[in-house]
Amino acid sequence: MTEATPKLEALSVGQELPRLEHRPDNVQLMMYNAALWNGHRIHFDLPYTQEVEGYPGLVIAGPLIGDWLTQCLLGWLGSAGRMTQLEYSNRAACYIGETLTSSGQVSSIDLKAGTAEITLAVLNEAGEVITPGTAVVAFD
Repeated sequence: MTEATPKLEALSVGQELPRLEHRPDNVQLMMYNAALWNGHRIHFDLPYTQEVEGYPGLVIAGPLIGDWLTQCLLGWLGSAGRMTQLEYSNRAACYIGETLTSSGQVSSIDLKAGTAEITLAVLNEAGEVITPGTAVVAFD
């Protein structure tokens, strides 16, 4: 969370949201997928993941990555408003043992509507965007 609640009139295009680092482990991945009733073995069965599916490690669930985008956005927004739209696309697999970073940047501001569009991303350790996204926030 940021120290100050953002104010719509003080935003500027290009302003960055605080970055969040994520280091998921086997337990977090298993619990997350259990909560979703996602029984795909690539998220919890390493021998199956490697030998049958051909992945190098346990695959982090796509919805969890989307949740990290939401956490990045809502942590910055705080009580200043609400998220009204979120879109994202998982473009590359990521695995347990990787450190991933969620980030965001103000891409447009509509003072009349009281909204801002935020460009979001989750990056892998090489700095490559593996999950791009956008969100719209409405300020109170």
